[in-house]
Amino acid sequence: MAGGGSLNVSAALLEHAQALLGELLRFGRPADQAVSAYFRRHPNLGRRDRAFIAEAVYAVLRRRRTLEAAAETSEPRTLLIAALLRVFGLSGRALEPVLADAEQGAIRKIRIARADALAPAVRAELPDWLWQRLASAHGEEQAMNIARGLLEPAPLDLRVNLARIPREEALAQLAARGMAATATAYSPAGLRIAGRPQINRDPLFEQGLLEVQDEGSQLLAYLLAARRGEMVADFCAGAGGKALAISMLMHGSGRVYAIDVSVKRLAALGPRAARAGVSNIHTLAIGSETDVRVKRLAGKLDRVLVDAPCSGFGTLRRNPDLKWRYGPDRVSALAEQQFRILDSAARLVRPGGRLVYATCSLLAEENEAVAARFAGAHAEFAPLHCGELLARQRIPLEMGEQLRLWPHEHGTDGFFAAAFVRG
Repeated sequence: MAGGGSLNVSAALLEHAQALLGELLRFGRPADQAVSAYFRRHPNLGRRDRAFIAEAVYAVLRRRRTLEAAAETSEPRTLLIAALLRVFGLSGRALEPVLADAEQGAIRKIRIARADALAPAVRAELPDWLWQRLASAHGEEQAMNIARGLLEPAPLDLRVNLARIPREEALAQLAARGMAATATAYSPAGLRIAGRPQINRDPLFEQGLLEVQDEGSQLLAYLLAARRGEMVADFCAGAGGKALAISMLMHGSGRVYAIDVSVKRLAALGPRAARAGVSNIHTLAIGSETDVRVKRLAGKLDRVLVDAPCSGFGTLRRNPDLKWRYGPDRVSALAEQQFRILDSAARLVRPGGRLVYATCSLLAEENEAVAARFAGAHAEFAPLHCGELLARQRIPLEMGEQLRLWPHEHGTDGFFAAAFVRG
């Protein structure tokens, strides 16, 4: 969103934002889906209008607790006014034309409200239970660093299809079109783009030479390190971003099974694979992790990636609604599901093969605890050192036995991964 000096807020735009925020705060479905549906219902909104509305409501989702404290209410319109004042830096005078007389008196109170006297969970913009989990695991100072990192805007990361174009050439072509891009610090295939250009209209994207993918997600493919000619599975493939990255490292040879319970999400992979020039990915829609079609692959695969369904708290920069939608009971249920999926996927790995378990969660309950439970139940799998695996890929990332990526330290989404080899 433009800075306060150049941002023009109309009464109509504020009403649109208020209506959308009211819907989002009911948390009936993911925020990105609700926003897209709202814009489809209002096709007359222009691009700048949509940008204002989306960024205003997302600002409230990100900073809901301190805005509620400043406004002394959870009413959507007042929270939006608080966000325009405190997050985007608008003056009370700039908002006067769109505010009712009764709202004018709230402006000064909102502007001068102090955050330093608030409880740590409020300053961290997290629900109490989630703050307590992070503070218990990492200490209050580090937990606050984590929380502040999750409030920063997420970058636009791209993965270059190295099977078809060198990263340097992709950088040069983008620069020639006036796009500010830099090589990512860790992923050998990654680019980071400044701003929010419409990358899906760039020739490199249209030709399948670029894909949008967070740098942390790209590293999971390097941790799996599939080789030419191997048999591999992306067990919770979703729309197939990691399956495409795995195929790239295999130079299109061998076979990649993209497995998921969502037929709709897997259907999105076909056009993406065709655009990327990939023909070795085979989608497999299953009813559950115990589907008979999974059992037919038992003991046959060289490598299996399980990027399990999780709370997604590592993606709060992009999906701030998740911290309000999921509570501790949901996390406990997810941890049970994650173990069941990992337990089932492990059957696919042949002796000597590699298994990688990953989430985009910040919580040990979904991460280290699941990996430890799996290791305790499967003596045939030995842990591998993730730092050493990445070093073999010439990735300059200091890491211990398990992979831990943090937005405030690595500039990526939050990721966890544990790797195992089957004896």
